[in-house]
Parts: sequence; C-alpha cells; structure tokens
Amino acid sequence: MSIEISKISKSFGRAQILNEISLDIESGEMIALLGPSGSGKTTLLRIIAGLEQQNAGQLKFHGQDVSRVHAKDRQVGFVFQHYALFRHMTVFDNVAFGLTALPRRQRPSRESLRSKVMALLDMVQLSHLADRYPSQLSGGQKQRVALARALAVEPQILLLDEPFGALDAQVRTELRRWLRQLHEELKFTSVFVTHDQEEAMEVADRVVLMNHGQIEQVGTPQQVWREPESRFVLEFMGEINKLRGEIKGSQLWVGGKIFPLNITPLHQGNVDVFFRPWDMTLSKQPTASCPLPIQIVEASPHGHFSLLSVQPIGWGDELLTVVWQDNSSIPARGDYYFIGGTGARLYTGDLPLKVLRLAESA
Repeated sequence: MSIEISKISKSFGRAQILNEISLDIESGEMIALLGPSGSGKTTLLRIIAGLEQQNAGQLKFHGQDVSRVHAKDRQVGFVFQHYALFRHMTVFDNVAFGLTALPRRQRPSRESLRSKVMALLDMVQLSHLADRYPSQLSGGQKQRVALARALAVEPQILLLDEPFGALDAQVRTELRRWLRQLHEELKFTSVFVTHDQEEAMEVADRVVLMNHGQIEQVGTPQQVWREPESRFVLEFMGEINKLRGEIKGSQLWVGGKIFPLNITPLHQGNVDVFFRPWDMTLSKQPTASCPLPIQIVEASPHGHFSLLSVQPIGWGDELLTVVWQDNSSIPARGDYYFIGGTGARLYTGDLPLKVLRLAESA
C-alpha cells in the first residue's frame, strides 16, 4: 500500500515539530526516517499510524485520504522500541491478541487462530517458545514477538519506532538482517524510525534525512552517502574530517599550504573543507597533494583496512581520521607523515561551493 504525505505540519504549543512535510512512499517499499533527536521523525511516524493528528496537510493510503481515520481502522501495524508486550500473557497469547480483539464477524475460529499464530511464530523462529512469558525471553526474542503480533492482523503498512534501540550491538545486527529478509518475503510497506546511520543504510530501500522538522534529503542509501545535498547530511552521515581553509584566487590555503583548485570560484575567503576518511591520503615526504604535517596517534585494524587517528602538527587542534588500505605496512603510533587529499567538499556556512573537488594535479 502506498503512502502519500502532503504538506503535513504539526506543532505542540509554540513548538513547531513538523513543517510542511511532503513524501511519497511506494507500495512494498521500506523507508527509514533518519535524524537526530528532536528532528520530528517519531512524530511523523505517529501521524502515519493515527496516534497523533497533524495540524495541517493531508495523508493518503493508496490514494484514499485517511487524515481523519481512527488508528484502529487504518490497517497499520506498530512496533515500539520497548516491545510493549503484555507481561501476564504467554508468547502465543501476545501474538494472538490482535486477532482476538477483532469484531466477532472478522475473528478467526479457534482452530484458524491457533494455526495462524503458530505460523507467525514459525516465521519469526520462536514456535518453541509459544508457552513462555515475556520475562523469560531475551531482548531479541521479545522484539520478534512484537513483530509477529504486529503482523498477525495482516496490516497493509508496518511502522517501527526505533525497533532495535534497546538491544545490544550483535543482536541489533542480526535482527535488522532478519527484518530485511522478512520484508523481501512478505513485501509489506514499512516505515521505521532510527537515529542509527548504519541501521538505515543496511535495511532501507530509501532513507529520509530529517532535521528540525524538515526533510533534508530523500534517496537510496548510496545516494545520501555519496551525494549529500546539504551540509547537515554530509556531517550527519558517517565520519567526516573538517578543516579550516581560505580561498585566494584559484588556490585553497589550509594550514599555510596550497591546494590548487580546478577553476577560480566566485567565493573568495574563509571556507570549511570536508574530507571523508577514505578521501585522505598520507605520504612519508611532503608532496603537492600531501603538504600538511601530522603525527600518528592510533592505528586500529578493521579487517582489510585500518583506521588511523592523526594529530595535525602546527595547523590544527582536532584529531583527523584516515582510512589506511595497506595492511602490510600499517603506520605506528608516533610516526610522522604528511596528509592531503583530492576529494574535498567546500562550504561557506551552509552553502556548498560549485567547486567540490581539488584539482587533479594537487
């Protein structure tokens, strides 16, 4: 089922939480609402569910306006971060709850109900725990029960509010892979809220970056990662190194050293220079592309590459992070190198400059 969000706004008192949000979600698509605390992502999810009412704008499911439709009539399943399981009910009864609460004419027979619940528990790999109580389950098992309960009433849309936030790292990784696989099998439309970039990148078909009640960017995980449309997206998505620079003519000055630019930009003066860790390079000797002196503070192996923390010498205070690809000769703590790169993004305030890459000869 498709979702059409058109100019939705929401405020609580004088606080503007959402400001004319518009977004189209295709049927069968899995969308991540990603952003920092206070960005409005959970409020938007609750409006889709019918748990909050927008002040302005329109919400449609498959072309039908549901802005005034009660939550129980929207055919939406909702999974909360803290499971919200009934402690006095068994796993079986928790999953069956939504079915037993249906109007009598829609309620399945006892035999059909049992068959459906056990099929759902099989699907989430918990049929052997049907008679257990929530207190006897691990966090990952509780979240699977919550997902099975949400799916029991065959929702057209599945909404998840930070579903893995209360779990440890290993369980989170396992569950999000499982959720993605489940989505591929069932093809339900799904929207989930997260502040975890890795989670959004791994699970979602598209990522919606939100900040201060507005959408900053919508795109595939690769698009928002490789082609950020704003400074906020660039800084929020993954690790970034920020340097202070100054443009003079067709030259970028950083730490008293020159990086040539492809053309002479209209903007002259101070700029912020951003490098991803893998866009920075090191050299034992100063070169045109690696002119800035640094010292290795720490080297951490990560399989086929290493992450280096480096300290600028005489031109900056903050540590920088560099991806080192050659694990046959990892720099040692205390070693001196020179740093540079050709994949910079230049900003003056929140405005990106037309020139995003340094000259190839740099």
